[in-house]
Amino acid sequence: MNIQRVMIVGTMVVAMSFGGTTWGRTAALAYPVAKWSASAPVADKDELLVALNQSSDEELYESLYEGKSLKDIAAENGGDVDSVIDLQVAQLTEQLDLRLAGGSITAEQYIAQKAELRELVTESISTTFG
Repeated sequence: MNIQRVMIVGTMVVAMSFGGTTWGRTAALAYPVAKWSASAPVADKDELLVALNQSSDEELYESLYEGKSLKDIAAENGGDVDSVIDLQVAQLTEQLDLRLAGGSITAEQYIAQKAELRELVTESISTTFG
């Protein structure tokens, strides 16, 4: 299991839950989350682990499985919450860029969604998935 994918999908679920229909489409017409590649770049995985001060994917997975939020994990291990937020915002912005370029969202939807990203990610890091 790729923990980065779990975190991005979790963040997108939270973002969609909070955003609801404010992004210009009803939930029934929402486009799927960006497609995942077969493997994530190692650098991205390392950035998340470094930001949370975790030694491995397994350690992070176990913490999440125990019901801890990303904020809890960072606080317990001397991690950097702001780096986690910045990393997730950057990754989600990249997904929005791809969706806009692919035509699955309009420019208006892109602007609205991008404007809410930082706030939604900041709220989501306190969310537990366990």
